[in-house]
Amino acid sequence: MSERLEALANAGVSIWLDDLSRERIETGNLADLVKERAVVGVTTNPTIFASAIANGERYDEQVRKLVAAGEPVDRVIFDLTTEDVRNACDVLAPVAERTADDGRVSIEVEPDLANDTEGTIASAQALWAAVARPNALIKIPATKEGLPAITAAIAQGISVNVTLIFGEQRYREVMDAYLTGLELARDSGLDLGAIRSVASFFVSRVDSEIDARLDAIGTDEATALKGKAAVANARVAYAAFTEVLASDRWSVLAAAGANAQRPLWASTGVKNPDYSDTLYVTDLVVAGTVNTMPEKTLEAFADHGVVEGDQVTGKGEEARAVFDALAAVGIDFEDALVVLETEGVDKFKKSWTELVETVEGQMEKAGR
Repeated sequence: MSERLEALANAGVSIWLDDLSRERIETGNLADLVKERAVVGVTTNPTIFASAIANGERYDEQVRKLVAAGEPVDRVIFDLTTEDVRNACDVLAPVAERTADDGRVSIEVEPDLANDTEGTIASAQALWAAVARPNALIKIPATKEGLPAITAAIAQGISVNVTLIFGEQRYREVMDAYLTGLELARDSGLDLGAIRSVASFFVSRVDSEIDARLDAIGTDEATALKGKAAVANARVAYAAFTEVLASDRWSVLAAAGANAQRPLWASTGVKNPDYSDTLYVTDLVVAGTVNTMPEKTLEAFADHGVVEGDQVTGKGEEARAVFDALAAVGIDFEDALVVLETEGVDKFKKSWTELVETVEGQMEKAGR
């Protein structure tokens, strides 16, 4: 076990891997990461699956069978990905039993449904039924149309990973959607203790967008603010989370057995080579949160990451001062959030197209 990752886990941060492949599962690599790298969860997306399927012969037999059965590409993707997530859930089942909150594996609804509430609900239901594991999480985007889908899924007892959250206001709407879903589930007589959720707050993309705007402004004051927006944004989000946890509304649900919707720091791979490659881990350490990392970031932290204690609690006002400074040099942060969400949904959809094209290529090979 890496001492640095163990220290991170001991600080109350749940370490999840932002990657999955059939090779990781079948070779025992995923199980090894649980034992040796303190990994207690997995997140996936269509790009991750496209890479796994394009580079892995372990999918070939299943693809051949599905092609022989005349299945269309969407069904092939559904079967390939749900099988991987189901098997990963089995690998992590002991973690789920031991920790209750962790041992989770996420799978996304079809990205083309990001602006389709009813379609998202149907996709979430189908994925939940197909994976058929209590430690699965269905990823739903935090678009305006996704919010009622989050409520509907939670109300039906489906555990959810809310993805593509960039700003405080939308995050508050996500938390409200979760609480509303729990209230509906309670009123329907469901066991609230069986429902889990995380809210994936994106980090590095915020710095990428804001830093580019600061560079365009070009003043010394603007340049001095580079690399500060993403962490400040996440700290403000955490302050909102603690505010909700202190509310009477949450107290009633908690008394009924509900679990908190933990903040999950996503997009934690550092894109700017001038910054520490563990920036979005070290600076966001706080107990009761999840940090999902690509393997490169995981290994970087195992090698030289530093845990300096809680870096988030009580820093909301300090973080808001960063926003004041950004506004003073001419940054329209709300406009940046709109751009980030729009680009996020677009990337979400493009990654699906990439997956479709990858699987179509594999199907053509299988049909020869």
